[in-house]
Amino acid sequence: MITLVTLTLMTSLTDDLIKQHGADQKERIERGINQCKALWNKKTDGDFDAFVKQHFISDPKTLKLTFDHFEANFEAMDGHFLEIGRELRKATELELGPKTAADDIFATYEPSAHVTDDLFANKLAFIALLNWPLTKLKERLERGGQWSRDQWAEARLTGRFSRRVPADVTQGIAAASALGNQYIDEYNVWMHHVLTDQGERLFPSKMKLISHWNLRDELKADYADTAKGLEKQRLIVKVMERIVTQTIPAAVIDNPNVDWNPYSNKVTPSPAAEVEADAPKRPVDVSGKAEADVRYVRLKANFDASKKADPFSPATPTAIDRAFDLGAEMPEARVKELLTAVLESPLVPKVAAEIEKRLGRKLEPVDLWYNGFVPRGKIPEEKLSELTRKKYPTPEAFAKDIPRILKELQFPPDQAKWLAEHLVVDPARGAGHALQAARRGDFPHLRTRVMPDGMDFKGYNIAVHELGHNIEQLYSLYEVDHTLLAGVPNTAFTEALAFVFQAKDLELLGQGKPDAEVERLRVLNDFWQTLEIAGVALVDIAVWHWMYDHPKARPAELREATVKITKDVWNKYYAPVLGGKDTPLLGIYSHMIAYPLYLFNYPLGHLIAFQIEEQVKKKGTLGPEFRRMAKFGAVTPDLWMTNASGEPVSAAPLLRATEGALK
Repeated sequence: MITLVTLTLMTSLTDDLIKQHGADQKERIERGINQCKALWNKKTDGDFDAFVKQHFISDPKTLKLTFDHFEANFEAMDGHFLEIGRELRKATELELGPKTAADDIFATYEPSAHVTDDLFANKLAFIALLNWPLTKLKERLERGGQWSRDQWAEARLTGRFSRRVPADVTQGIAAASALGNQYIDEYNVWMHHVLTDQGERLFPSKMKLISHWNLRDELKADYADTAKGLEKQRLIVKVMERIVTQTIPAAVIDNPNVDWNPYSNKVTPSPAAEVEADAPKRPVDVSGKAEADVRYVRLKANFDASKKADPFSPATPTAIDRAFDLGAEMPEARVKELLTAVLESPLVPKVAAEIEKRLGRKLEPVDLWYNGFVPRGKIPEEKLSELTRKKYPTPEAFAKDIPRILKELQFPPDQAKWLAEHLVVDPARGAGHALQAARRGDFPHLRTRVMPDGMDFKGYNIAVHELGHNIEQLYSLYEVDHTLLAGVPNTAFTEALAFVFQAKDLELLGQGKPDAEVERLRVLNDFWQTLEIAGVALVDIAVWHWMYDHPKARPAELREATVKITKDVWNKYYAPVLGGKDTPLLGIYSHMIAYPLYLFNYPLGHLIAFQIEEQVKKKGTLGPEFRRMAKFGAVTPDLWMTNASGEPVSAAPLLRATEGALK
């Protein structure tokens, strides 16, 4: 509470500034003083009045020049700090040979951790807060449509300083996230050594699948195997359940020297004849000792690190608030409403019935990832991998083909050439990701897994997705009118734009263009994919709420709670159409461990992608529309989507189209 003395002093300060700068500056003066006072530390920041009198700017030319310098300098700082971090993580993120223990420590270091501290200490943060408005989400949602682009850039400038989180807290959050990433990046299952109850090997030698991405993608690919596909899928689901419940034996993780039956959970030494010649040597432990809740140790570490920022974020006092109000700029209730609009739709059992008809059997939990609506579901993945391995034996081969890919996606030749010249392709240790640039002059990096014998179809599919991210990242940095507006509204939007590329993966391999029936099935596939990930997102959110309700819980207790949440969500939304009561399958997504509170962006991304694709279909050309949308920048989600497609973010277009596709 502001005391009477403090209030009197502030009133006196306001009067002094009005005398100096004029009555027309009264509103700006009062707002700036209040914004600074809320974050000023009397013990460390010094004489408040003297600072305000020195740094309040009323001259329009000086104000514009100061803003321009802020914008240019932040682009330089953000960009170079990002580049430093990228270099420090290179050994752990890229397949560049052996890494050392020191590399793991370098990867957890966040070079920009002290920047916010420094900017408050040297008063640059306060200069921004004194001279430009700090907005709340409600104001941006209600008034942002009437703002000029300059006003939006000003809001993004001051938005950087809405919180004053100490550097050690920021560093701790980055370190916890990096350790979660490292854990996931090395979480491989050697599928040739995963046995059925009858001791049969269903998967080929050397198949090493990272959890959860490759496990899920292999399950999808197995729909094309009419002989053993369902048996393979059930085996993968059992592996996933063991990972979520942490009953997986520690010895089988990334270990081709032991065999494992996930049904009985029995571990045995692999016969010498079955051990891959070039496979890494690991200890042969047949005790079956479980992984010891490492998954939940990492999840809890992310929570503990994030919670330390709560006292420094009065307007968004939890990591959940920050994920939605600051990150997504969409209230949690609005996001959940969009997700449940799909999960509770009466269309769910109708689409499920069509899948049953196509499969000729009752649905079961494996069909959460049904992909038979898309052409690739009918083509054995090994045939597709033969194509991609031949076409892309190295990352460089994929990079060389990017201009051709972009021309196929209707980008003009000059744009295709420019875009290809402004991104870098790297071989990923993990499944892959797109790493943006933050300053013009630096390039985004496309990471995907390339095996020694070339890029398999899984790696190619991911690469096309990441390419969509990279193209968005280039346009939303290099062509945006203010670099403070670089990017898109939130992660869901960059995922949506990447989905638009990913949907073209087979077409880009020369596997034919879609006809009317293919388009009908594409709509059903979009609906089913959104349904799949919407429940996963609800699990992720619910787990974080549980952690806030039980902040001192041990990892074992967190595991039990997470498993219960996954079962509850499954039983409510999925068991009625997929069966499998009480399966914990929804907890398998690696994002819960490596990317805290990220998963809700995927179902949102599917809804947004559908709206974008509908707009592209209206215009008839992908490339130019993609460019127009991407360069609009980081405004609020509904404002961006209205510019892109003429209406706010909504589940209605997907639901309408799905109903039409069923008819």
